[in-house]
Amino acid sequence: MSDLRELYQEVILDHNKKPRNFRVIENANRHADGHNPLCGDNVSIYLDVEDGMIKDISFVGSGCAISKASASLMTTVLKGRSIDDAEAAFQKFHDMVTVESDEEIDPDSLGKLAVFSGVREFPARVKCASLAWHTVHAALNAMEEPATTE
Repeated sequence: MSDLRELYQEVILDHNKKPRNFRVIENANRHADGHNPLCGDNVSIYLDVEDGMIKDISFVGSGCAISKASASLMTTVLKGRSIDDAEAAFQKFHDMVTVESDEEIDPDSLGKLAVFSGVREFPARVKCASLAWHTVHAALNAMEEPATTE
């Protein structure tokens, strides 16, 4: 088993068992809900944004281990970053999990998020991994409809 695959399994299990930032931010000034109709994953993202910076971010919801771990890791990566950085991270993450499997991925450019690069080998799991990211994108852009992976 490759080192990245082993790390992937460890990170997924850790963030699923002990999700970071799993709570409601009572004074959130941005919020969005997301739903994956294929498997039933649900997530709500809460943000406290001030002066273009994500001061706090959290999530609640239910879903598979990949969905929960992705949301947990996403909150740790985006906290303290600018909205522009968050949008760029969303695009980079989305590209990583959706590119053709024969295309090379530079894990160094993605930091901790690189552990999800293996998801692209399992198309049904891409939606699980990307749900929280679509939901944070919706929250940052004040979209009123629930975010979906469709």
